[in-house]
Amino acid sequence: QVQLVESGGGLVQAGGSLRLSCAASGSIVVIYDMGWYRQAPGNQRELVASITRGSSTDYADSVKGRFTISRDNAKNTVYLQMNSLKPEDTAVYYCSARIQTRIPPSIDNYWGQGTQVTVSS
Repeated sequence: QVQLVESGGGLVQAGGSLRLSCAASGSIVVIYDMGWYRQAPGNQRELVASITRGSSTDYADSVKGRFTISRDNAKNTVYLQMNSLKPEDTAVYYCSARIQTRIPPSIDNYWGQGTQVTVSS
């Protein structure tokens, strides 16, 4: 069984910064792509940023230049540094990872429970 546990959300004023973390644990052989998604009330879940095992990154146009995704493969952890936050960044942020597990032997996509980010104007 695999768990993804997010932390670092909270309330911040516009223009401020937050750093989200997501640590994976369990019967992990290797973690492939990791990513951060967000979902605001009434909206669909959208991809914010993704990172490959080799640290190639991709970002939604709305966060380019403000957010930075990174990972520590030794710690099975992915981070999202969010700078110059705007009220429209307010959402529940979820991490996702494609993980090969030892028990059972399979490759699946896993999700964290979500962390609330609220940006006040």
